[in-house]
Amino acid sequence: MPIYEYRCKDCETVFETFVSSIPDADKVVCKKCESKNVEKQISTFASRLSGSSSNAPAGALSGCSSKSGFS
Repeated sequence: MPIYEYRCKDCETVFETFVSSIPDADKVVCKKCESKNVEKQISTFASRLSGSSSNAPAGALSGCSSKSGFS
């Protein structure tokens, strides 16, 4: 089950929740005020490369950097 990040438009709380299917996404409620007035946020994920970094794109191991390796 994917974990999605949401923001409540009523109380501004940002929270994560499991969503098992697309129809269940309409049933997400704020964990603080229980409002259904929420919006899904664009979030990123972190990963760790193991072993040699010689095949990794430039900047891939540097975290938040201006050198993302993509153009």
